[in-house]
Amino acid sequence: MANPLGSTPGSVPLTPTIQVPQPTVANDRLLSRRDMVLLFARDTPLARATPQAQKAAQLWAQKTNSVVKTVASEATQAITQFDNFLYTLLPHAQDDIVLKGSVIIQKKILALDMGDLVADTGDDLAEVMGQHVTIQLVSTKLADSVTKRVAVSDEVPVLPWVATGDMLSPTNFRFSLDFKVSKDFGTPGAIIVKNRHVSEFLLVSFAVQMPDSRVINFPAGSWVYNTNFKGGRIFFSNDLYLPSATPDGLVFLRDQELQNLRGNGLGERSYQDRIYDYATYNDLGDADQDETLTRPVLGGSPDLPYPRRVRTGRVASTKDPKSESRGNVLTIFYIPRDERFDQVKFSDFAADAVRGGSHKLIPTLKTAAGYGNQEFLSFEDIKTLYVATDSSVTGALGNLKPQGAVGDQLDNLSNQNPLTFVHEYAFPSGSDTDHITYPLPAIITADDKAWCSDIEFARQMLAGLNPLVIQLLKEFPIKSKLDPIQFGDPLSAITSTHIGKSLEGLTIDQALANKRLFVQDYHDIFLPYINRINAQNLGCMYAPRTLLFLTSDNILTPLAIELTLPPPAAGGVKKSRVFTPTPPGSPKNWLWELAKAHVSSCDSSYHEVISHYLRTHACIEPFIIATNRQLSVLHPVHRVLVPHYKNTLDINGAARKALVNAGGIIEYYFTPGKYTMEMSSVVYKLDWRFDEQALPEDLIKRGMAVRDPTSKSGVKLVIADYPYAADGLEIWTALKEYMTDHVKIFYASDKMVQDDKELQTWWTEVRTVGHGDKKDSPGWPTLNSVESLAYTLTTIAWVASCHHAAVNFGQYAYGGYMPNKPSLTRKLIPDPGTADWDQLQKNPERFYLDSISNQSQATSVMATIEILSTHALDEEYLGQRLTPNWSNDPNVLAAFAKFSGKVNDIEDLIHSRNADKSLKNRSGLVQLPYELLLPTSTPGLTGKGVPNSVSI
Repeated sequence: MANPLGSTPGSVPLTPTIQVPQPTVANDRLLSRRDMVLLFARDTPLARATPQAQKAAQLWAQKTNSVVKTVASEATQAITQFDNFLYTLLPHAQDDIVLKGSVIIQKKILALDMGDLVADTGDDLAEVMGQHVTIQLVSTKLADSVTKRVAVSDEVPVLPWVATGDMLSPTNFRFSLDFKVSKDFGTPGAIIVKNRHVSEFLLVSFAVQMPDSRVINFPAGSWVYNTNFKGGRIFFSNDLYLPSATPDGLVFLRDQELQNLRGNGLGERSYQDRIYDYATYNDLGDADQDETLTRPVLGGSPDLPYPRRVRTGRVASTKDPKSESRGNVLTIFYIPRDERFDQVKFSDFAADAVRGGSHKLIPTLKTAAGYGNQEFLSFEDIKTLYVATDSSVTGALGNLKPQGAVGDQLDNLSNQNPLTFVHEYAFPSGSDTDHITYPLPAIITADDKAWCSDIEFARQMLAGLNPLVIQLLKEFPIKSKLDPIQFGDPLSAITSTHIGKSLEGLTIDQALANKRLFVQDYHDIFLPYINRINAQNLGCMYAPRTLLFLTSDNILTPLAIELTLPPPAAGGVKKSRVFTPTPPGSPKNWLWELAKAHVSSCDSSYHEVISHYLRTHACIEPFIIATNRQLSVLHPVHRVLVPHYKNTLDINGAARKALVNAGGIIEYYFTPGKYTMEMSSVVYKLDWRFDEQALPEDLIKRGMAVRDPTSKSGVKLVIADYPYAADGLEIWTALKEYMTDHVKIFYASDKMVQDDKELQTWWTEVRTVGHGDKKDSPGWPTLNSVESLAYTLTTIAWVASCHHAAVNFGQYAYGGYMPNKPSLTRKLIPDPGTADWDQLQKNPERFYLDSISNQSQATSVMATIEILSTHALDEEYLGQRLTPNWSNDPNVLAAFAKFSGKVNDIEDLIHSRNADKSLKNRSGLVQLPYELLLPTSTPGLTGKGVPNSVSI
């Protein structure tokens, strides 16, 4: 199956391009800056771009009546005529040649920059004043080998800039330029771009054609701000060099650009900065707003270690000097400008947010008007939140999938409605869209009762939203590692009496030996926090563990659930209760159902903050920072990693702003409340190792796989039908082979890896600064060989792409129906003889619904995970590169094409596995095929697709 966006390098551009006609210069030749300096001793560059036969399309949004544009255009024509006249008078060197350049830029989108409507006029005024955007070529050769002076061309202005305008949709403007250089100038390896305008623009790409018809490409994709007080922006061609192989003409610029990106670590960052530096998570609390929102700093201490984030340099909080001030509600946290969502994704994301909010509108209005008390009346009442099952929408998520099937996705992207926001809000799925009701979650689409079956409860530990916790049970009874003085008897309350008759005739020892017993164990993680969590008056929770058995049909079934409350004080007795399922055919056991709800809710909290945010978002950020600080864009490791970093810093900043912060969505709607992020720090301290983020090592650690040298992945699964692991190992193997192929192109020996100063500095900084709190922990590989480097790169790419996709894009499919994954549990399970026990016996469904999230809580979480589960229009999936000309190295392109082909094969394999009825864990009773690691997807809420990066 072919990837919908194409898997080969150099994909079709997704944005329409307008060719800007250029002023005419006599005889297709130009007057150089050097000539003008000699003649008039003036510094303003007056070299002009050559004429184009192609006539530009009308700019439907261009301000044609602009007086400034008219004046600027006439000024440009007058200067051009003056150039023509001077050209006839001046002598010209016969050994000069002209290199044809082409630059593509984008300007701001009016719909997204309504607060800056005068930007275009300001740029036109700059043009009138002779303040242009210019480009200067830099040769790979030195002009003087003794002085190390770099060979550069004259600055050539991008004209006529006044023919462009801020648009209502992303639009590329292409300009043609001529560069007059000497015959021995050599090959351009970099360009210097200067922006003398008031406003920034997006430099999409630049290319220059050599006399021998070679085209040197400079993929940029970077916003260029005013450079009047700087030396200009440096952009390199798409050639790749190890530091030791850098052409002489680029050595200084390579080092200079890295210094620019590192900054000096001082001051507050401003929005136009491009500086990457580190800071702790000292901006989660907001004591200045309310002292109850004070939170501990995560990172920088042995007690609460954490990965580093991008430094913003904001002033300290007045009431909590250890923390940074968060500013007001409209404050946007700094990240380097190029790390922000591109204009299409930003508009798309905003539309998703508004649409998600509109789904919550009716429940909110009902509550505000006094209709009801926010409680669901029944399970049927919950279903009224969703689009009707008998509507024309088929499947779980189709009503939020944008128009267009896979085959015409490129056409839709290239010809999208100019107002992307309006288009994506109004027409996500044509006539099937309902803006008021929520989309029907996949978990209840085919069968709205199967979600609560014991088999489905267990299956989701292998093929659900959080398949990274289940582990092989290696000893019985289960024993806690917590301090018994503080937390009581370490032995689990689950005994042979609870499980002995449910093992298909096996003894417990036999079941252990045959690897048939498994456990999902949150006991030691949650128990130290339970008393504090339950004292918040937000919810009530236990520290749970679930024991499971692998049947002869290769299906997991739960044997027992243990729910534990810690001693009220050290030296006391903990309270553990064990619940077991009733035999098939028995009446519903509501105590068992409540126990499962508590397990699912605890799993939901762990998933969101640890499996998801900590292990992907937070842990990847230091790699992004270090890569930009220490690895030049010319470095082959930088080039292979950067697709796996796209949009991550932006979404992480947004998460710190509204999701994981004090009083944010996670604290407000998940049972651990204000302790959620602190708990993730404890897990990072006790359980995170870099080497165990690699899928094979993670599976071995949990006992879910054993080493197998005969397997292409190096491991053999203990449960063969483990969808997350089975599909993941296929992709892991392909990724590892690709990274190995790529690395071997540039490193002919292990010694070359060891001698690469940029590489070694990068890895040292990742370990000692970015993850500095874990620098002395085991699990950090030494980059001393081609193999270790390839494995390290595979691990980083795996976490950013596959791990994140597996725990993110199914959030709505599984959690959109709240009873399946309640984020809150509001009541403990009652003891016999209590008032709550009597209520449970009298109306068990009512008690169950009162024990989990109410309507307001549920819909708030649903609106959030609907946004987080949605793919953008311009998503870049595994095996794809949407940046044209990202490399010109045939070996690099061949390695990537090989990888893309394997990704396509894996996609076909996953489809065939899902169609195999013997693999009962693939779809389960809910008939929801496991597609979270299916590599590609259409845009929208699809429950499938693996983007290259932590992109949402």
